[in-house]
Parts: sequence; C-alpha cells; structure tokens
Amino acid sequence: MAESNSPAARVGVRELRQNLSVYLDRVKAGEALDVTERGQVVARLVPSRGEIGSVYERMVAEGGVRQAATQLGALSPAPPAVGRPLSEVLTELRDEDQH
Repeated sequence: MAESNSPAARVGVRELRQNLSVYLDRVKAGEALDVTERGQVVARLVPSRGEIGSVYERMVAEGGVRQAATQLGALSPAPPAVGRPLSEVLTELRDEDQH
C-alpha cells in the first residue's frame, strides 16, 4: 500500500481509548491517524502492510534460517561423557585457585 502525502487525522489519547474500535476501523480502511497527548503527537497508527509476524517467521521466509527438521523432544539425550566426574574436576580447579 502506498503511503499518502496528505496529513494524518489527529485523535487524542482519551478519545482513542473511548472509541478504539471506530478508529481501528478507519485505520483498516487505509487511513493514518496521529495520536496526540496534550496536543503533542506521540504515535501514529498506520494500516498494516501485511508484514506483521515474528522475527523468526520473517527470517525463515527470507532464507536467513531453516526450520528444524525434527522437534527437540524427539531427540535422544547425549550419552554420558567418559572420564572423571565433573564434580572432581571442579573440586580440583577450586583447589588450584586457592593456592
């Protein structure tokens, strides 16, 4: 949707809150609205251009990431590591730090 060069209509925060569905209908119809608070514009409501979605969904669509081939819960746990228990290694490292 091309953006219009015409100025956006203004609506105060209180009026917007009291009649939100009316103003959302106007935005859905293509109108941009400047939201004011004490006469100062604090936000602009504009029609969606269909690009709303998660960053992940957008990256998948653009080829930046690939979806997982399987669910995490379907994976088998890794086998236990062979060697000394981690508790022994940590104790040894702590003893070295104290000296």
